[in-house]
Amino acid sequence: MQPASRVASLCAAVFNEMEVLKRQVEARGLQVINLGVGTPDRPPAPHIVEAMHRALDNPQNYRYPLEGMPRLYRAVAGWYRRRFGVELDPDREVLVLMGSQDGLAHIALAYIDPGDIALVPDPGYPIYACGIGLAGGEIYPLPLRAENKFLPDLEAIPPEVARRARLLWINYPNNPVAAVADLGFFSRVVEFAREYDVLVCHDLAYCELAYDGFRPVSFLQVPGAREVGIEFYSLSKTYNMAGCRIGFAVGNPAVIEVLARLKSNIDYGVFQVVQEAGIAALTGPQECVQENARTYQRRRDILVDGLAAIGWQMPKPQASMFIWAPLPPGYSDSRQFALELLERTGVIVIPGTAFGNCGQGYVRIAMVQDDTVLQEAVQRISSCYDFRS
Repeated sequence: MQPASRVASLCAAVFNEMEVLKRQVEARGLQVINLGVGTPDRPPAPHIVEAMHRALDNPQNYRYPLEGMPRLYRAVAGWYRRRFGVELDPDREVLVLMGSQDGLAHIALAYIDPGDIALVPDPGYPIYACGIGLAGGEIYPLPLRAENKFLPDLEAIPPEVARRARLLWINYPNNPVAAVADLGFFSRVVEFAREYDVLVCHDLAYCELAYDGFRPVSFLQVPGAREVGIEFYSLSKTYNMAGCRIGFAVGNPAVIEVLARLKSNIDYGVFQVVQEAGIAALTGPQECVQENARTYQRRRDILVDGLAAIGWQMPKPQASMFIWAPLPPGYSDSRQFALELLERTGVIVIPGTAFGNCGQGYVRIAMVQDDTVLQEAVQRISSCYDFRS
């Protein structure tokens, strides 16, 4: 039986290729170092785990969670107030999700009809384009280029396209390009959205993985942002809770209501044990967040400085858990280089083209192994390549 046509393009061919080659490399006896998938490798802080332990013993937590726990909604609002100085109404401007990916995938179903246009970054996190495709929408790619600091050029969007657009995706700190944005950029986004009546969806998942004293900002800090958009956040990276599946959307109350209505017909909410963990994370000690950022900054330096010694130069990101690395001298095809690197060294990185056509010439490196493993990755690459000549 043939699946629906909307399913045909869901799995990128390059990921299948990488998996096949990975098995071949492992069959040769070489242990693969996976710097591909961006999943945190560190555990949650003890006070978060303890909150789950206590919640597991409460028989009330095994019912359908439905709308979620009011204490969690208040915790989200409190965290936004402390972190960004943004006041949120926990009853109207917060929606708890089964991880931010839950909302990222479903918002298109709430606002895109077949034939509608969505403005999607290229390169971009795949779920943005995937959600639009599943909703039957058309994607208008927004190139993210180094010469523009990997920010979309909103003025380059043809007015006739902008007038048809229903939704605009932005994501800073960014996955995959590890770029950051300031309030000036977000102000321009608000002006654009007002002019063309576009819903802005900002993915803020990496705002607490920031380095060298940099502090990312929220889109909602800009006056008028709440009138044109919402923001998605995940506890996966900040608190190492990726498997727990909890995140939230905040912002425009009408949009929050529409997304909540859609999701009420799809699922029954987040397991209350996980909600208790979310409350503990957002309201408890935050030293774990700072330690997490210090760990990723150290990993960043191991990779960037170590590979620079053999002539593979790449910028140090100010935030995110990724390095967006230009291909080393002598290479121009992202897929070819990533496959060769895996074949020769057993180190997995993701070709930039997996995230869009504008990813050609780059690979994404995820900083998701501990220091000793990253040092081994640098050593393996250094023993096989020297890009200085």
